[in-house]
Amino acid sequence: MPNNPSLDALFGSKDANTFLGIEACADLNALSAPIAIIGAPCASPYAAVGAYCRNGPDALRAAAAPLAANRSHYDFDSGGPLFPSGAVAAVDCGNLPFDEKDAAGNREIIRNAISTIRRRGAVPIVLGGDDSIPIPVLEALGDGKTYTILQIDAHIDWRDEHMGERHGLSSTMRRASEMPHIERIIQVGARGIGSARAQDVQDALDWGVHFVTAYQLHQQGPEAALAQIPAGADIVISIDADAMDPAIVPSVIGRSPGGLSYYQMVELIKGAGERGRIAAVNFVEFMPERDIDGLGALNCARVIMTIMGVLARQISR
Repeated sequence: MPNNPSLDALFGSKDANTFLGIEACADLNALSAPIAIIGAPCASPYAAVGAYCRNGPDALRAAAAPLAANRSHYDFDSGGPLFPSGAVAAVDCGNLPFDEKDAAGNREIIRNAISTIRRRGAVPIVLGGDDSIPIPVLEALGDGKTYTILQIDAHIDWRDEHMGERHGLSSTMRRASEMPHIERIIQVGARGIGSARAQDVQDALDWGVHFVTAYQLHQQGPEAALAQIPAGADIVISIDADAMDPAIVPSVIGRSPGGLSYYQMVELIKGAGERGRIAAVNFVEFMPERDIDGLGALNCARVIMTIMGVLARQISR
């Protein structure tokens, strides 16, 4: 059997238990950094599959670990060091606990954590975890402001319920549309045959969703979506790993050809940061058990690093 040595040491790799080796913050009430990464392994699981992406947050941390020693190096995707001030502006708050038999309790834990992070003045980056995590994250933002959601996903998630669950993986944007603080939803990357029924699509359109399918994005570019974000908007970026093409991210539950490239993701994230102010980010459905040689973990970790760089520049503005 061929030997497959780890070459991470050539890039300055070192052991790191946090994302990119940033400082840990175990007590949210003591949080002082402006960016807070937090893992949410599970919100509303289904009995048939349980907490199917529970290992996602730690796998994403492990994928970023080889670059922990190089945080201060030039990042060509950010146009300079990841943290331009020289000081690391982010902390890793670890993973939230969960109980597969208590979905309502899981959602409450996530809501409370995001509320605390926001109260401490930080922007949360939530690492999932299953696809239902955006619902409690969005619920936690009901603080008097109104928000634009930029959802980047292969699926539109407008089903009212699935398998008897109204807060599950196929209902995130339907539930978001019912929240009074959500004033706009832009959904990017839908493609192929997914969970949506024709009525789900019509309901979304009737509410006012602006769709940019993956096919349209490939034809017209990210500006087709970014142009729909009002200047100065408070933005929530909701990313499902299956938005990206399975050629670069095979580690999802529903692979579908025709997904977004890494740089299309980068353009959407950077463009959103230029159009308005990013208030929260969630990244869900990374399933390491379906990965191939760490390829998906690498691409997803790099997207998350781009988010960190955009937020670090937002803070310094």
